[in-house]
Amino acid sequence: MVADGSKELKLGFLTTIECPDGALIGGLLVTNHFGRPLEFQCTTPVKPNRTQEVLYGPTLVPFLLGEVIGRTLVEKMNVKPNLVLVEQEQALELQNHISIPVAILSDIEQIFDENADFICEQVGRNRLRFDAAHQTGKAAIENTSKNIPTDADLGEPFERVREALNEAVKMGSSR
Repeated sequence: MVADGSKELKLGFLTTIECPDGALIGGLLVTNHFGRPLEFQCTTPVKPNRTQEVLYGPTLVPFLLGEVIGRTLVEKMNVKPNLVLVEQEQALELQNHISIPVAILSDIEQIFDENADFICEQVGRNRLRFDAAHQTGKAAIENTSKNIPTDADLGEPFERVREALNEAVKMGSSR
């Protein structure tokens, strides 16, 4: 599904779900600033084998979320987002593999000290956290946040992505 308005703000919402067999399936929804879908892509299930689990150790999940799933989805998109939002901490690894800024959506109640590692930015009622090593993220949201309605719930599109992924899993298992 693709529709492009190249001059408008485009937000990407990237998340994954775990399939019944333990595999991960990822989805990326790109919306306009009103939350209307412009494009959606999802991966096939990704399941590391035991050797990969042993060799990658604690770096396996960030590798899968950022490099294998996240980068693949961003590269497949015809409509490139101006900013990719993630909801899983380990998915911030994606920032090391793409030129588009990546931020994690944080609960408004969560307090993060701005330190050497992270920079926080308030967008309406949403709180975004960027890796301080990638200053383009904060600059991108400062330039585009005025286009996001102040009452926008940036968590809601993640629910749509998860629901679409669950439907894809159901369709795949019924074949």
